[in-house]
Amino acid sequence: MANSSVLPAVSIRNVSKSFGRGIFTIPVLDDVSLDIGRREFFTLLGPSGCGKTTLLRLIAGFETANAGTIAIEGQDVTAAPPFHRPVNTVFQSYALFPHLTVEQNVAFALVEQGMARDAMRTRVGEALEMVRMGSFARRKPAELSGGQQQRVALARALAPRPRVLLLDEPLSALDLKLRKEMQIELKQLQEEAGITFLFVTHDQEEALTLSDRVAVMQSGRILQMGPPQEIYETPTHRFVADFIGDINLMEGEALPGGGVKLDAGTVLPLAHEKSGRVTVAIRPERARLVPAGAGALEATIIHSAYLGTAMLHKLGLPDGSTFLLRQSDASDFRGSHGERVGLALPQDALRVLEQ
Repeated sequence: MANSSVLPAVSIRNVSKSFGRGIFTIPVLDDVSLDIGRREFFTLLGPSGCGKTTLLRLIAGFETANAGTIAIEGQDVTAAPPFHRPVNTVFQSYALFPHLTVEQNVAFALVEQGMARDAMRTRVGEALEMVRMGSFARRKPAELSGGQQQRVALARALAPRPRVLLLDEPLSALDLKLRKEMQIELKQLQEEAGITFLFVTHDQEEALTLSDRVAVMQSGRILQMGPPQEIYETPTHRFVADFIGDINLMEGEALPGGGVKLDAGTVLPLAHEKSGRVTVAIRPERARLVPAGAGALEATIIHSAYLGTAMLHKLGLPDGSTFLLRQSDASDFRGSHGERVGLALPQDALRVLEQ
């Protein structure tokens, strides 16, 4: 991650963006500010329409902000055209030229820059070796697999040596197994290249796997930003808690002086500063199944599924809601279908969120 004593790779201040005019105006970004450190793998995460791709396109120069400023390594590029910004972009569609070989595709931007032939040959070779595609230099894109085409697109973007590489859901077209393999390779590539990666995705697991930091977006705003573990373990918003992985959300009423009375009838002695209606959140792997009468909540096992590395139980609560519980320790109490059981809820695993 970046050293805070130097200028950030990307600095965004109070950026807003809307499309259309008058009554047809559609706000997309609302007063967004953030800093991305040098050599950081930073991810914008959120559902479709949250503004993450628009923010990436503003940094690339493909869109113009209605308000705010964008700086790259201290240089204001708010009004600069794309070709005057030290960034490059990898899109969902790899957009390789089908009539050119792999090495010609990678060299394309360098030719446009007027680089000398010998220097260009060296730079292309380095970029292809970085993505482990050196032996495919003479092939055409049609002769490559999806994963190989993705590597070529990365090499083409890296060859001009940008200060920041922007990646707009570049793994979304790959099948699940290949996508997971490429996640590991992409992180290794970022570390080897030593440059800043700004990654856009709607895939929560992808964001947690790859990132140094994650910014979760909704409706044009950043709701929470931090390291993956912090985002997962200590969400500050109900939307963030619900969007990142599986979670149990239990409704209740905040009590004066602390504590929450759940709609299921149980009072949880939790320290918090909320009032009125609240949501208590807990991850499925943090709760424990115990014999009936031994836990904070009573429940009934509705369904159990063997996942290989864990057992997943769907439980019914007295208020008619359901609760997911994931067990990875084979020695834990299991219970059986239809059995009444208890739920142990460690206080350090519970989060009280405003609704």
